[in-house]
Amino acid sequence: MRINLSKYRIDLIETIKLCLPIIFGQVGTVSMGLSNTYMVSRVESMDKTVALGATSITGQIYFLFVVIGMGTLAATAPMIATSKGAKNKRECGEILRTGIELSFLISIALCIILFTISENFWIFHQPEEVAVVAKSYMRILTVSTIPLMLFLAVKQFCDGLGKTIPAMTITFVGVAANILFNWIFIYGNLTFPAMGVEGSAIATLLARTIMALSLIVYVFKSKSITDYLPPLISTFNTWPVLVKIFRVGFPSGLQLFFEMGAYTGAGLLIGLLGPKELAANGIVLTWAALTYMMASGLSVSGSIRVGNSFGQNDKQGILRAGGTALGLVFLLMLVTCGSFIYYKNELVGVFSVDPEVITLGATIMIIAGLFQMSDGTQAVALGILRGIEDVNVPTIITLIAYWVIGLPVGYILGLHFDLGIQGVWIGLLVGLTISSIWLNARFYSIVLSGKFKTYTATKLEKAD
Repeated sequence: MRINLSKYRIDLIETIKLCLPIIFGQVGTVSMGLSNTYMVSRVESMDKTVALGATSITGQIYFLFVVIGMGTLAATAPMIATSKGAKNKRECGEILRTGIELSFLISIALCIILFTISENFWIFHQPEEVAVVAKSYMRILTVSTIPLMLFLAVKQFCDGLGKTIPAMTITFVGVAANILFNWIFIYGNLTFPAMGVEGSAIATLLARTIMALSLIVYVFKSKSITDYLPPLISTFNTWPVLVKIFRVGFPSGLQLFFEMGAYTGAGLLIGLLGPKELAANGIVLTWAALTYMMASGLSVSGSIRVGNSFGQNDKQGILRAGGTALGLVFLLMLVTCGSFIYYKNELVGVFSVDPEVITLGATIMIIAGLFQMSDGTQAVALGILRGIEDVNVPTIITLIAYWVIGLPVGYILGLHFDLGIQGVWIGLLVGLTISSIWLNARFYSIVLSGKFKTYTATKLEKAD
């Protein structure tokens, strides 16, 4: 098969143009967590190790469930790209309308789950001083799920249309607002009382609300998007679209749930070792989440590019789009791998001055560096598989890789072979590597064999 380098060059340019705003937006989202962690670690009125441990374990448990909603809504971006590729503007609007409705349904379900967890935080057997702070932090963070899901529903619509810069810009506005609100509520400025960790959660709630409202205003005011918008008041039946989003999106949410669940499970295991180990784990996870968001940006752009070719039933286009995204993420994560290993002490030292926490964190920062390529390529593989609407088998793959292999290996090495926090992270490395190899092999086997379904075979049925 002859390789058309000019077409690959075009794909490379288009993927970079599409993914850069998404990556910056994703990094901006994680920067909110970074700023929270950094500013909470500077609170003088409480034990910094307890503050870091509480925000770390709460963040892991919170996102363990929130990613189900994030993954479900993420399915709308490649669906919109597919409809756009097929020149079906009406369908794009229907997906937006349904995605917004679905975001509220998801928010209600997540709030019920997370409020229940916050009232029963003792089940995680964390140190008592950590659990007390974490409980109140999670209550407020839970409320911020509503504007977060709304923002994501509208953002996926914009991303699917290739309008990625507005969401990126609004995300950075949200980060700036979050830092300002942190300064006000964490430390007690502008006549407000110092609220510590709780103040950080309030800042996140306010920042996410600003982001959601700003993006909605942009979408309904933008002339370039008008043709894709559904009527605000219409009688079309959203049920077929909701079923399609849920069928593709919910397994995608479960994929993220299984991966985040492995990290959360690892965090709970590490919490049994002590507050310093938990603090070190939280710091390294914060940096790993930052680089994962870069890979996630390429995953989203890859799914959109693949989805666009899928809408045109272009097999070679699917291969080029998928291969380009995988190549870019490998190079990106190669850089972050070197950075993690070379600057391990400095990166951990940003969030802690405790020598023991820095030593523990630097050790697992090396392991986190080693799994960068696996983490990035498996994230993109999930995205490009989502672009061809292959989600069920990848969900099973992630379940096996993380929960049947990765987490048990970490448990055995960490707690039974006395490798401690390093053993738990080695288990994560093993799980991510198996997931990456398996998912990438599946993408190429499906596309090269021509076994993917065509757009015309899966096109949404129009309601009367």
